[in-house]
Amino acid sequence: MLLATDLDGTFLAGHPENRQRLYQLIGAHPEIKLAFVTGRGLEVVLPILSDPTIPVPDYIICDVGATVVDGRSRQAVQPLQSDIDTRWPGERAVAEAMAAFDALERQEVPQQRRCSYFCTAEAVAPGIEHIAAGLGCDVLHSAQRYLDILPRGVNKGSTLSALVRHLGLEHDSVLVAGDTLNDLSMYEAGFIGVCVGESEPALLEATHGRARVLHARHTGCGGILEAMAHFGFLGGSGIEAEVQAMDAPGKAELVMVYHRLPYEEVFDNGRLARRRPSSPNGIIPTLLSFFGNNRKGSWVAWAVHDPKKALPFETHTEVDRERYPDLVAARVALSQDDVDTFYKRFSKEAFWPTLHTFWERAIFREEDWTVFLKVNRLFAERAAAEAAEGAVVWIHDYNLWMVPATLRELRPDLKIAFFHHTYFPSADVFNVLPWRRDIVGSLLQCDYIGFHIPRQAENFVDVARGAAPLKVLETRACAPRYLTYGCAVGLDEVSTAIEVNGRRIGLGAHPVGLDVERVRTVLAAPQTAARMAALRRELAGTRVILSVERLDYTKGTLEKLVAFERLLEAHPELCGKVSLLAVCVPAAKEMTVYDELQTRIEQAVGKVNGRFARVGWTPVQFFFRALPFEEVVAWYAMADVMWITPLRDGLNLVAKEYVATQGLTGGQGVLVLSEFAGAAAELHGAVLTNPHDLHDLTAKLYFAIAMNRAEAEARLRELFEIVCHNDIQRWGQDFLDAVKAQPAAPPARPADSVVASPPAATEVSAA
Repeated sequence: MLLATDLDGTFLAGHPENRQRLYQLIGAHPEIKLAFVTGRGLEVVLPILSDPTIPVPDYIICDVGATVVDGRSRQAVQPLQSDIDTRWPGERAVAEAMAAFDALERQEVPQQRRCSYFCTAEAVAPGIEHIAAGLGCDVLHSAQRYLDILPRGVNKGSTLSALVRHLGLEHDSVLVAGDTLNDLSMYEAGFIGVCVGESEPALLEATHGRARVLHARHTGCGGILEAMAHFGFLGGSGIEAEVQAMDAPGKAELVMVYHRLPYEEVFDNGRLARRRPSSPNGIIPTLLSFFGNNRKGSWVAWAVHDPKKALPFETHTEVDRERYPDLVAARVALSQDDVDTFYKRFSKEAFWPTLHTFWERAIFREEDWTVFLKVNRLFAERAAAEAAEGAVVWIHDYNLWMVPATLRELRPDLKIAFFHHTYFPSADVFNVLPWRRDIVGSLLQCDYIGFHIPRQAENFVDVARGAAPLKVLETRACAPRYLTYGCAVGLDEVSTAIEVNGRRIGLGAHPVGLDVERVRTVLAAPQTAARMAALRRELAGTRVILSVERLDYTKGTLEKLVAFERLLEAHPELCGKVSLLAVCVPAAKEMTVYDELQTRIEQAVGKVNGRFARVGWTPVQFFFRALPFEEVVAWYAMADVMWITPLRDGLNLVAKEYVATQGLTGGQGVLVLSEFAGAAAELHGAVLTNPHDLHDLTAKLYFAIAMNRAEAEARLRELFEIVCHNDIQRWGQDFLDAVKAQPAAPPARPADSVVASPPAATEVSAA
């Protein structure tokens, strides 16, 4: 079967439930071929292909029949297209000839091998058809306002007929669907057809009396389903055989979809054991806190399943029976190969460098993308099974970009929220990704998307605008919370709601906060106090510049070392008086992409120390290992300057950890922060620096070292107030409040949806 359908008012119209049922029906039947037959230009069809809920067509006939391409490659179907091209006199010739008619207003839309105008029925003068005929063209007027000049003999019906012959299909295996007069040629070609509900009266009149044309009652996709049942395209049982009962919804009111479980899994004597996370990740405890007060919930995350260990895989496990009795971990079984590909290799080699504007480092493999899609679908299926009717599903970060696409298809009733923890770049960078349309199309299935800062949210709007027609519904001023013109990632106004393909998507800036109480607890520990006292003795007489970061080319570690070397060159009086303590946490051993960077950093450290070291003083103390959080907090307390210089960063929580530690200990430390870190837009009081400018890096570091006590204390007070007020708990609650404020999803079972053959009252034209 070939379904050849118009788009506007037909395949893209109808009740959401009917649309979902038709789209899923097509996806479940590979033998159903799909052709879009539309008056739109190909450029305007492309945004539809970015919507993951809409089936990808096998063929696209657009420009009212003047263009015919393969739906996947989007290359011309030959020799059909060449035959059309030979009939077209050229846009310039037609446009100049039609300029004589004042009643014609050119449509400012993409168009090829046709010239399209706005024109009322009364204004269609005989001279238009005469001049068009002289150019070897036809005139088509539809919907009382559209007029197209087309190559002679070319229309939707003629091109569809040529395609059917080209494919060797039986005439009666084709079902055409439309709603306006420019679809008439498809019915006149003799195909079985349906005029969907609320079709243009002129089309209904023109097709009256055609035995093979159904005038459907339901609009859009509902009308197509009626026709498929009426004409028996799916066999004797019609679509009744295709209607499947929806799986019973789960019980979780809130579903957290995260790449990590809320606990660590370890094998102990051949048994799988659970323990609390050893990482100082403050986000997980905060997310867990939303499952208190008897809120039923599920935490969806991956777990490695190795069949060779002969251990049964538990999909559901308890998280914390005492604190969260109604929360279960819903584990997604992945092989170790899947984890290595999806997370450790593909995400870090393809997405991570692109998101951080290092696209030249990105490695794109189609086979890795296939694994990524498979894993994301498993996450979506598990989330769909866990969620109660109308539940909130909160998805986290770029590793799970494609979950919303599948989840919206499976559960249109859910409220889908997404938080992007990583930097989101501008359109010219993001569009390097080969799968950008798929990714953006998936994210646009969300009800709400959060980013750290306004600039990242607005970057997403620009990316989405390049994928589909977009309307900004609401905006908000960024000040006073965020810097506007004072840093590289500042912005004065941000979009907070957009509309794409009729869907409203809320947007917001939610910089992740710090678990300040955790820092307070660490500082209160006797061992921390003892370590701080020891450091005071060791560092007596030395100003400490502290740097704490992961091994990553985005962190600007090499640039920092060069700048420190320049500082000592320009200010020799600092030699012996200041030391740079650099803590660089190594990457996982599987991530060999960082091996060369590690070597270069070690060489740079050796160079600085080789030039300037003297007995009793080492300029750079370099720790290439992870330090316990308690140890890091002790160093935070002792550091005179915190030097954080990423070339690009989504936020940077280290800056907030330093501020909290200094504030809680009554310090006067100075934060020097890259203006390309997301936190720069939020942390008023930091000394901002451009890590791409070695002169500025050096100058701002010296400024921080030489800052007088009063200014340092004033800056720290401002920073400490921001960090304490906008803590991790406020971040999570503000995000969920914003999600709840979004309009509710449509009901799962509308009363007027098509679930079987059409009612007897449906009008069918007589022979």
